[in-house]
Amino acid sequence: MTKALADGMVEVREVADRADLRAFIDLPNQLYRHQNTYVPPLAMERDETLNTAKNAYFEHADGQYWLAFRGDRPVGRISAQIDQLHLERYRDDAGHFGLIDAEDDQEVFHRLLATAEAWLGERGMKRARGPFNLSINEECGLLIAGFDHPAMMLMPFAPPYAAERLERSGYQPTKDLLAYTLDVEETIQIRGERFLERISQEARITVRQIETKRYLDELAVVLDIFNDAWADNWGFVPFTDAEMRQIAKSMRPLVRPRLNYIAEVDGEPAAMVICLPNLYEIIADLDGKLLPFGWAKLLWRLKMHSFKSCRVPLMGVRKRYHGTMIGSALLPLLLKSLHHGLLTEGFSRVEMSWVLDDNKPMRRILEELGADAYRTYRLFEKQLN
Repeated sequence: MTKALADGMVEVREVADRADLRAFIDLPNQLYRHQNTYVPPLAMERDETLNTAKNAYFEHADGQYWLAFRGDRPVGRISAQIDQLHLERYRDDAGHFGLIDAEDDQEVFHRLLATAEAWLGERGMKRARGPFNLSINEECGLLIAGFDHPAMMLMPFAPPYAAERLERSGYQPTKDLLAYTLDVEETIQIRGERFLERISQEARITVRQIETKRYLDELAVVLDIFNDAWADNWGFVPFTDAEMRQIAKSMRPLVRPRLNYIAEVDGEPAAMVICLPNLYEIIADLDGKLLPFGWAKLLWRLKMHSFKSCRVPLMGVRKRYHGTMIGSALLPLLLKSLHHGLLTEGFSRVEMSWVLDDNKPMRRILEELGADAYRTYRLFEKQLN
């Protein structure tokens, strides 16, 4: 036993094999299993996301994972990653960290962050920014407000102490991300409905459901709109073709036609909204495991469960319509159709996330509909020596 371990000091070790990766994936379950709002993600999904041979993100990015130990007991984890597409797009010198989970212990946080910072610095990065799990198109931000609300799929969990631990390690806030919630059973407040109807007729706007028989083609359209709509958004990196195929595959079991819409102008796709049932409602008791009987439970629940909550992870309007009268009508019309579908399907709450805190136009649209910003996630940054 090393002196560090004998003294009970924290030792950070690189994740080097499959056994280490399983421990890395399982660590949050050990840390947070008694937290009421924590739901263990499916281990199989986490493995596909974190496996560099399976996740298309790693076709344009490099990364490394670490576990922190006190003695033989894992007490924390972190990742560091460098996205070449991000560097090419922004010509900056920021590497990313993420997947940071640890006991409420400043030494553990400090050693994990220092390890990730050293890895990034050795590769020429001048700043560390995060958390990104693993990219801006996946889970990102650290929860800093709204801890008491039920878990939402593909939105990261964090304990209340985590933000302070990052700040004590020299990290400064760089951007806040907001999650909005809307009570489906209340009538959404569509302003100027007559105006919307007139614009819809004059511009020949039609709103239609996603055609599941043409699922792959339809998802390609959705993601093409998304890449165009958010091209000027802070930190945005477009999905690659491989990432699009991966997303389409992962979303397929959750897609319901009455929750997903494309708006067309003169028959050309111009805007879209994608809404998915909150998978966390039906996996909380599986402890992240699908074997031996989890698969059967999951498939049965997907078919039979009456979901009450859902999330809009993708929504956008093509850039050519930004700041136009047609553009001002597209999202309200989409959300009106979505609201009808949610009522028909029996949902009671929809989360729309995430939205940059300084994205005033989008925030205004959501707030005019009656949505409330109920959770805040924060990205941090630190200058490296």
